[in-house]
Amino acid sequence: MATERGARRVFIGLILLSIALTLWVMSPFFGAFFLAAVLAGAFQGLHRWLTRRFRGRSGLSAGLICIGTVLAVLAPLAAITAFVVAQIIEGVNFISGIVEQRGLEGLLAYIPGPLRDSAAGMLDRFQTQSAGVGQALQEQLSSKGATAAQTVGGAVAATGSVAFQTIFQTAMMLIALFFLLVQGKELVAWLESVSPLKRGQTTELLSEFRGVTRSVLVSTIATAGVQAVAAFVGYLITGVPVPVFFAAVTFFFALIPAIGAAVVCLVASLILLATGHPVAALVLAIWGVVVVGLSDNVIKPLLAKRGMHMHGAIVFFSLLGGLAVFGAIGLLLGPLIVAFFLAVVRIYERDYGRPSERPGDPGTPPHNKPTVAEGEEFEPSGFHTNGGVEEHHSH
Repeated sequence: MATERGARRVFIGLILLSIALTLWVMSPFFGAFFLAAVLAGAFQGLHRWLTRRFRGRSGLSAGLICIGTVLAVLAPLAAITAFVVAQIIEGVNFISGIVEQRGLEGLLAYIPGPLRDSAAGMLDRFQTQSAGVGQALQEQLSSKGATAAQTVGGAVAATGSVAFQTIFQTAMMLIALFFLLVQGKELVAWLESVSPLKRGQTTELLSEFRGVTRSVLVSTIATAGVQAVAAFVGYLITGVPVPVFFAAVTFFFALIPAIGAAVVCLVASLILLATGHPVAALVLAIWGVVVVGLSDNVIKPLLAKRGMHMHGAIVFFSLLGGLAVFGAIGLLLGPLIVAFFLAVVRIYERDYGRPSERPGDPGTPPHNKPTVAEGEEFEPSGFHTNGGVEEHHSH
């Protein structure tokens, strides 16, 4: 008996060691696998619908969902990049045309009045010092050329490394998403079979996770849409050029927790200020910070709590706490951790808790209490007083 107990302890230790080693091996892909699991839970209904449409071809429907996910991310980025590049080329062509026709002085006519005097002074100083500047610039370039080359090379290498990591993690996420969509049921059944919990408890926890992730995703997209609409109204009121483009950029940046939608409003207000509209710039800055920026803290918890079965305050602090601890991915991890805690407590209370319900719990019938007429005092059952003398009646 003692030998069997010792062997069991050793085997439990081996299981814990294998779990730790597995998590260690999978740690470089944690973000990709976690995001794939979140998207797989969100797209499960769509995957079933597409599978029925394609006559049971689960792999084809999963592949289409993966392609659609890539296009949903890349298409807005490509459109925004193309628009920005086109505007930059147009601006460069405009400036070069003015300089060729009128010289640098011709650009002063297009500078707002409050900044025109400062620009004219800077232009005069530049023209008087242009000869000396050229020689000094040449000397600086020859002496600092090697350092500048090393700095630029390091920056390019760092940028390339970040881009490679992003592409690699995205590829891992798409591969994991494909297999989770195709073999998600088999994975859940396997987890249910190997889990030490009672039958149905693991599936219940996974269903809770799926509901929380879906609520967070839907609330995030809906909140970004509301912020984009509110910002679009501010752009129209203050006369921001190309308001539709700025609204699209606002929606995209609203999905990035570290930046937020208010940053786009502040950039647009700076553009208004530089073009000679200080009042409109001030109004847009206040509108962006108060209406657009703070609406995220109000709308997202209200929308997310519908699928989480949690109080709005708990949802709010779980979102902020997860963002502070884990970064951008904490917007999902925070509510998931709180939902996991509440689900475990609920399951324990239901399956291992008190055999009888407490008075006052929902659904608990009230205890039968003896009625006491007005003016009488309640006395314990079996005892009555008669003229100050207690008499006990046996039952």
